[in-house]
Amino acid sequence: MPRYALKVEYQGAPFAGWQRQKDQPSVQGAIEHALARLEPGPHTIAAAGRTDAGVHALGQVAHCDLKRDWDPFRLSEALNYHLKPAPVAITACVQVDDSWHARFSALERQYLFRILTRRAPVTHERGQVWQLKNDLDVSAMQAAADLLIGRHDFTTFRSTICQAESPVKTLDGLRVERVDGFSGPEIHFHVRARSFLHNQVRSFVGTLERVGAGSWSPQDVSEALAARDRAACGPVCPGHGLYLARVIYPEPLFD
Repeated sequence: MPRYALKVEYQGAPFAGWQRQKDQPSVQGAIEHALARLEPGPHTIAAAGRTDAGVHALGQVAHCDLKRDWDPFRLSEALNYHLKPAPVAITACVQVDDSWHARFSALERQYLFRILTRRAPVTHERGQVWQLKNDLDVSAMQAAADLLIGRHDFTTFRSTICQAESPVKTLDGLRVERVDGFSGPEIHFHVRARSFLHNQVRSFVGTLERVGAGSWSPQDVSEALAARDRAACGPVCPGHGLYLARVIYPEPLFD
């Protein structure tokens, strides 16, 4: 059976997350339903990461196995036709070896979190950014972020329902920058690691926001990390500012 890698973009608001749900809409369910319109199912696809409710993707990667030998471009076009009107798009498709796996073959996942800082209500980008009315100290947040980079026990920044076997992970990068967005000034968090704990990125950003607002110091973040206690974490920020931006593999797939 030919295997295809799909680069997937989606807006997370209408979905209960990536993973298929029995009684709620999911991104996985939408794509599997579209596949069933092309070939009799059932279809089960695997993804590089399981995003939570409301979380978006610019470059999620999934794979599917089909009976027919499809031209990748025609497959992506057919899937996009049957995905309408759901806010999900297959932006690229390639045929891969049947040993290739969207999750287990991945070397790194990259996430983007967007904060919009302005007082006026958000209109065009509502549900796409976390809006804060006051500015944040980017330099202080970066100083605190630097303390999180490396291999650590991230129990403090791990959801209590996280199913990972170990809280020990290696954080490869956490860069904070200020950018000019279409709707006003934004602060972007670029986070890189091979894998993440449940709610880890949102826990990072919510804690760093406290530093940017002046309520915490970078040293407070260091102490929270060392505590290895979920109660020591700052607030967990909302999911609608988070994007799975890119997944890295040993060999480039789409670019």
